[in-house]
Amino acid sequence: MSADRHYSPADRFLLQADAALRTLLPFSGHPGRPSPAIVQPDAELSDSDARHVAGLMRINHTGEVCAQALYQGQALTAKLPKVRKAMEEAADEEVDHLAWCEQRIRELGSRPSVLNPIFYGLSFGVGAAAGLISDRVSLGFVAATEDQVCKHLDEHLAEIPVEDQKSRAILEQMREDEEHHATSAIEAGGLRFPAPVKFGMTLLSKVMTKSTYRI
Repeated sequence: MSADRHYSPADRFLLQADAALRTLLPFSGHPGRPSPAIVQPDAELSDSDARHVAGLMRINHTGEVCAQALYQGQALTAKLPKVRKAMEEAADEEVDHLAWCEQRIRELGSRPSVLNPIFYGLSFGVGAAAGLISDRVSLGFVAATEDQVCKHLDEHLAEIPVEDQKSRAILEQMREDEEHHATSAIEAGGLRFPAPVKFGMTLLSKVMTKSTYRI
């Protein structure tokens, strides 16, 4: 959605529905950048390693689904046009991650989580609520969420077999992008969340990772 145009409530509803479908339907995301995996060599993985990496990539894919929903919800309720535009631009960048993860999951012989629609709806609601409170809270939520994502990516990078350079290249680029999003949100005036709030977010993220690893 462009922040330079004025949309009616009905227009915004249709745009949000379109964003949800493009996030949740298979192969509907169109990345602006080629996957970092395409320049990496193929590797022969054991069945157990392939299943494990597919599970990790499924977690990351669901994380990107949540990011899309979070940004869309925040953009819907952001009060300042510049904040709304920033949220929409961040959502566009996350489309790359969404598509890269899905492609890698399929290459590993698996599929995205069937729980994605549930997590999309929950994340959209959280994003919209944060935006209603204030833009500063909304930006702070972005920073805290991206910090959580970076921690997950670090853990996954440590678990991926050395020979799987394709998955590693994707996660390394994702981590760089997510760290940039977190820094940008704080620099734009985002609230630094206290430790208890971050701890609660960590517990919720564990629910997502445990459930989507296999389902």
